[in-house]
Amino acid sequence: MTTVAILPIKDASGEKSYRAIAGDKHSVGKTAGQALDALTVQLGETEFTALLVIQSFRPDTF
Repeated sequence: MTTVAILPIKDASGEKSYRAIAGDKHSVGKTAGQALDALTVQLGETEFTALLVIQSFRPDTF
């Protein structure tokens, strides 16, 4: 299984986009999904399964 990290980034004008990284391959998209889709094409895997862990870094209500 390939490990993929998706990170929020901002360009010089302050616009938010996302970078997906897996080993020596990377892609950028306006959304996390676009970045992941572009990276999946580069990986060339014919069968794709995923476990997504989303961490918001915000406190919960408790």
